[in-house]
Amino acid sequence: MGYQTDRQRVEGLGSAKDGTVEWWKQRVAAVALIPLVFLFVVPLLRAVGSDFNTVREIYQSPFNAITGILFFIVIMSHLRQGLQEVIVDYVHGKATMTISLLANTMFTTLIGITGVFSIAKIAFSG
Repeated sequence: MGYQTDRQRVEGLGSAKDGTVEWWKQRVAAVALIPLVFLFVVPLLRAVGSDFNTVREIYQSPFNAITGILFFIVIMSHLRQGLQEVIVDYVHGKATMTISLLANTMFTTLIGITGVFSIAKIAFSG
C-alpha cells in the first residue's frame, strides 16, 4: 500500500529513490569551504590595494596558490550543485530546464577556470 494517488503512480511522480549522492556532495563541499574561505580571504586581504609584485610574492607561496585554486574549484562546484537544485525544483518545461542546466554548468565552469587560471598565472609569473 502506497501513499500515492492513482494519477501519481501512472505519471511516475513521487520519490525517485536517488539524490543521496548529490546531497552528500553538497554537504562535503560546504564543509570543505569553511576552512578554504578563511585560508583564501586572509592572503587576498593582504593583496588588495598592493602592487603586482606584492601580489605575486603572496601567491607564489605554494600554500596560498594551492589554497586559492582549491577555493575556486570547490566554490564553483558548490554553486553549480546549488543552482542545479533550484533549477530542477522551480524551472518547468523540459527544454527550458535543459537550457538552464547547461547554462548553469557553462557559467560555473567558466568562472572556475578563470579563477584557477588567474591564480596560476600570478603564481607562475616570474
